[in-house]
Amino acid sequence: MAEPPPGPGRAWDLTTRAVHVGLSADGGTGAIAPPIVTSSIYEHGHPSGYVYGREHNPTWERLEAALTDLEAGAGALVLPSGMTALTAVVEQVPAGGRVVAPAGSYTGLRQLLLDLEASGRVRPVLVDSTDTAAVAAACAGAALLCLETMTNPLLAVPDLPAVIAAAGAQGVPVMVDNTFATPCVARPLTWGADYVVHSATKYIGGHSDLLLGAVVVADADRLEVLRSYRTRHGANPGQLETWLALRGLRTLPLRVRRQMATAATLAARLVAHPAVRWVHHPSLPGHPQHALAQRLMPDGGGATVAVELRGTVEDAEAVCRGTRLWRHATSLGGVESTLERRARWALEGYLPPTLLRLSVGIEDPDDLYWDLEAAFAAAGLPAGA
Repeated sequence: MAEPPPGPGRAWDLTTRAVHVGLSADGGTGAIAPPIVTSSIYEHGHPSGYVYGREHNPTWERLEAALTDLEAGAGALVLPSGMTALTAVVEQVPAGGRVVAPAGSYTGLRQLLLDLEASGRVRPVLVDSTDTAAVAAACAGAALLCLETMTNPLLAVPDLPAVIAAAGAQGVPVMVDNTFATPCVARPLTWGADYVVHSATKYIGGHSDLLLGAVVVADADRLEVLRSYRTRHGANPGQLETWLALRGLRTLPLRVRRQMATAATLAARLVAHPAVRWVHHPSLPGHPQHALAQRLMPDGGGATVAVELRGTVEDAEAVCRGTRLWRHATSLGGVESTLERRARWALEGYLPPTLLRLSVGIEDPDDLYWDLEAAFAAAGLPAGA
């Protein structure tokens, strides 16, 4: 039997909403594809209400509307990069305020907090975000709690509903970086978070051809504060980048679901490979938070896999150079698969030296596996079955 149309008790599926939110025919031409509005000035008295390009842009607003819907927020703000999005939220912390963040969080956030600490701007406290009691204790007197749906790159999964509730009970605002998960996997605002941030450069854009960030908020007051911050600091995104991200967003659920399925397949095959010491992915029964991930993220555990190789650093670098399909590059979330030895970066020296972060694209799973197998063999690592 066909399902009833959307109405009381039934909403459009995420795949449908990703295509249609913010999509409307152009009033002047009837064009379905939205225009890129490049104007920096607007005629006074026009009914649109636009005044100046540093304050508003119709292209930004289409993407903001779509992200607000997909993340179940009260509003969204598009910014020039994911780092700008993180910074915009952290800058709301009062001078000298304590900021709690995961010890194994994104390097850009940790570097930002270290820089702000050096100037006396904030006091960072780094904790194991999977230890709910430790996070709750660290939140005493804090001005902001920063979390990730899954940590980068070890894919640890905190109990977000529990830690968000613990922070909220102490009046601490919570920011969750949902870049790795996307709203296809989790929507932290529904668990009580105050801010969700994205590097739209990654899965939202999805094609490795733009830099963009976004903040989605749980209440309109926070949105107005951030919008004022964007205007005052001139933190304006490019119109072309915003348009490309909106176009990428239309296929986000299709891409991410394919990528997650392939990531889980590869993780399951690599975990038994003789060249591999350990595989980190929430879909694996051996993952420390496997049961939690199954409960919080039933639609999938993300499209990134971390693999610790046997052998030496030189062997791991040889694998990175030896693939044909996997591109040796920083960043993730594109339709093409990439890999990188993360301990090459100073702030990630705490990681196992042979750990590779694999960002799984939309290619055929067998092709990706055998490309890795060939690179393992070329590097002199043991062959698989």
